[in-house]
Amino acid sequence: MQYLTMFIHLREGKMNIKEMITNKKVFFVKYQQKELIYKTECGFEFPIPLSDTGDAAFLSEDKAIFFMRWIRLHINTIEQARIAQNA
Repeated sequence: MQYLTMFIHLREGKMNIKEMITNKKVFFVKYQQKELIYKTECGFEFPIPLSDTGDAAFLSEDKAIFFMRWIRLHINTIEQARIAQNA
């Protein structure tokens, strides 16, 4: 159900980061092209560039609030692409 809600929000251009991170977790999905890919409980996947990780430890499962920075960056990237596509 949460995944469906997230899909509808994406199609309507609405993404509520608060709903994605409040009392939620993220899960490591894969490493690809110098990025760590994580997924929120609602199914939203976002990248974390290795160049942005410093010496931090990234767990296979962690609190979503710790990843808010990268979730927000990816949401902004998606929204900018949507605007450019509709222009």
